[in-house]
Amino acid sequence: MLDATESPTVTGVLSESVKRQILALQDYCLLVARSLSNLFSPPWYWTDTLAQMDNIGVGSLPIVLTTGFFIGVVMVLQTSAQFQRFGETALTGDAVALALVRELGPTITALLVAGRNASGIASELGSMVVTEQVDAMRALGTDPYRKLVTPRVIATIAMLPLLTAVADFVGLVGGFLVSYFQLRLSPSEFWHRAINALDFGDLVQGISKPVVFGLILATVGCYQGLRVRGGTQGVGRATTTAVVVASVTVIVADTFLSKIFLFIFNS
Repeated sequence: MLDATESPTVTGVLSESVKRQILALQDYCLLVARSLSNLFSPPWYWTDTLAQMDNIGVGSLPIVLTTGFFIGVVMVLQTSAQFQRFGETALTGDAVALALVRELGPTITALLVAGRNASGIASELGSMVVTEQVDAMRALGTDPYRKLVTPRVIATIAMLPLLTAVADFVGLVGGFLVSYFQLRLSPSEFWHRAINALDFGDLVQGISKPVVFGLILATVGCYQGLRVRGGTQGVGRATTTAVVVASVTVIVADTFLSKIFLFIFNS
């Protein structure tokens, strides 16, 4: 028999921590599976889905437009010196298009949406848990996953590729303006090279990554919100955790997706 007053060992603490993380990952995977499986059986809450599309898509548009424009501007400002040094200013359109469509557009947009919407989802659902609205749904026979999680997942997956496309275009516009006024590139030269620099694999990356990122952002926000404990303080912790976990997961996922797409389209 172990003494009840015996202090825990380092091994025991680490073991319990690993077990909690594994259980948390299991619960998260179950939430993802349930949220997607609800698409194949009624009822479908399309009104809630459209409301979330408006909140996530239209609500995020100002920050995506602003950020995308200045990302394109900064890219040209930072690279123009090197292009001018080697006399290859014509490559500006290629560099801006490839960087935005492949990496910066999807990733930066996802991080912006994580800060705005993943935190909002976590705080909204966390508040509903604290005020026992989720328990009331279950008592009335409504599946909270079908009513609360699935519409947010669908909305985020649908809106993030569109927001990414907007960010890419606005970034190209910003890059073109700097190229035109600073590098003296003609509009036809910039846009011709920017469009021709993109091939099918680049477009697939630019569309596929936001879909995966949207699934991550929505499910992480919902997971953190539905597991809130400890009242209003728990809501604050869940909101912070949702942003951190979603952002880190997006960056990690981007690494593996980039490797996969490069292997597929460059092999």
